[in-house]
Amino acid sequence: MGGGIYKFQPVIDEANRTGELFRIKGHCQSACTTFLGIRNVRVERGARLLVHAGHDNKRNISAYWTDRIMSAYNAPLRQYPVAGHYMETLAFHTNRAQR
Repeated sequence: MGGGIYKFQPVIDEANRTGELFRIKGHCQSACTTFLGIRNVRVERGARLLVHAGHDNKRNISAYWTDRIMSAYNAPLRQYPVAGHYMETLAFHTNRAQR
């Protein structure tokens, strides 16, 4: 589920330090999608990833937090939410993993 990036960063750092395989399966929304920045990540078939603009604790859209989330995505993946303008709103937009 979502939440503040600060609670996911230690998990990301540890997974990158060990190189262990990290699997994303099921429902992953908001800041959880920063797990895509793990070096050895696998998105399981059928995983449901939901994205939206980053925001502050008052739910004001924040360029800083949006950029922080987007920095976890590789270049081809960043194109998807940018092209759909999904990172400009707080509404959830989904992408179900196909492979």
